[in-house]
Amino acid sequence: MSNLKVWFDKGMSSRQYISSMQVNKENLLKVYNEFTVPAEDLEKLRPLQTQGMKALILSADWCGDAMVNVPVFLRLANEALIETRFLIRDENLELMDQFLTNGTARSIPIIIFLDENDELVGKWGPRAEIIQKEVDILKKDVPPKDSPDYETAFKSFIKEMVQQFINNREWWTIIKDDLIQSLSSLDKK
Repeated sequence: MSNLKVWFDKGMSSRQYISSMQVNKENLLKVYNEFTVPAEDLEKLRPLQTQGMKALILSADWCGDAMVNVPVFLRLANEALIETRFLIRDENLELMDQFLTNGTARSIPIIIFLDENDELVGKWGPRAEIIQKEVDILKKDVPPKDSPDYETAFKSFIKEMVQQFINNREWWTIIKDDLIQSLSSLDKK
């Protein structure tokens, strides 16, 4: 594992990342501005406030999963006092390739959790397991890539998935719960 402190130090702040966005900034900010952390969850995050945790987030502007997961995580990180930094996936493949999904996919976002000594203590991403199942249901009617109907069906699937990401507050809650579960497990380390 390469030195994660070096990667963290070269990362952008959340403000820099959001300011640099060209594709999904409006949708990311919609989720960020409309999502709030319920009071009962604040208690779960409070123990993390004194741990000096950091999060290094591999992301990209065009990614629909990042569009919904990043703003939910930023709200949680703010409450847990977790310092965050962002790296663009395609500009940081050496790090990305250390955190592949299923050992093969460069799926994002990937949130890499560091302790106060900049040591790896966990990772999350690219999506909550329940959300993956929901996405699989949405995608079930997309034919194989070699089908003449693929392009139209895939575009329709993406449009529906994006709508769910930016409007389905139940999905936001699922994402929040999954992230809190991951963060709570780090608190015990």
